[in-house]
Amino acid sequence: MYRFLLSRQWVILTLVGLVLIPVMIKLGYWQLHRHEHKVAQNQLIARSLAADPVPVTTLAAPGRELPRRDMWRTVTATGTYDTAHEVVVRQRTAADEQSIGYYVVTPLVLGNGRAVLVNRGWISAGNDLTKFPDVPAAPRGKVTVTGRMMADETTAASGIKDTKGLPARQVMLINSTEQAKRAGRPMLGGYIEQTGPEPAGGKPELVPEPDHDSIGPHMAYAIQWWLFAAAVPVGWVVLVRRERRDRAAAAKAAEEAGAAGAAPEDEPDGGPTTEPAGAGDAGAAGDHAAPAPAPAKP
Repeated sequence: MYRFLLSRQWVILTLVGLVLIPVMIKLGYWQLHRHEHKVAQNQLIARSLAADPVPVTTLAAPGRELPRRDMWRTVTATGTYDTAHEVVVRQRTAADEQSIGYYVVTPLVLGNGRAVLVNRGWISAGNDLTKFPDVPAAPRGKVTVTGRMMADETTAASGIKDTKGLPARQVMLINSTEQAKRAGRPMLGGYIEQTGPEPAGGKPELVPEPDHDSIGPHMAYAIQWWLFAAAVPVGWVVLVRRERRDRAAAAKAAEEAGAAGAAPEDEPDGGPTTEPAGAGDAGAAGDHAAPAPAPAKP
């Protein structure tokens, strides 16, 4: 009845289904983990933004990688800007996430001789990408900056390729270790994403607060993958039953056709016999013939 399952076509179809089920289940868990990561990150951002500001030196130190738990914490730093070692970071988007330009990153020299990088905001790229752009001047003298503490950018974490051979004072990543080499002074690990004071004239544009409300479609994708995984065995059973029904119908039709072809033509059990031509007429004539004449008397 189900011997067709041993055919090449059905063996391949069954094996493909057996492979797809665990793959789809794994993809569903992958999306679930992304959802959980996004939820955890949103909670971390919300807690960090709500926390009271602390001096930057309480979270960062030279050569120290910023722990994840300290990301987005509000910090303050007081010092003077080292504009001679100011750089711009290429291929960064504005708040509208459409315009491409630069981040302006300037070392802020603290009172102890150490420095911390400050992302002062976004500017338009302009038309000539081979030259250092016109950057709004950093405030002179001693200033106090407030901002979100961010970890150093790396190629592995950000996915941004650290392109070599760029024009002078242009970089692809904000990295305190690399900038410490250029500036020739120790720098605190990570950098400050400035939130205050507001720059004069609104330039550079301050980087907006990170989105920590939306959770994305990852949970919906996870459920979708699991539904696909459940649909595979259901679909397999439906196809098997349909194939069995079609084969049974085809076999029945073939049997009926064979029986009809083998049956003889219908004939009566008995019937009138055929008499030789004229036999009937002769008999009839004999019955009605005139009697022979009587012999004459002597």
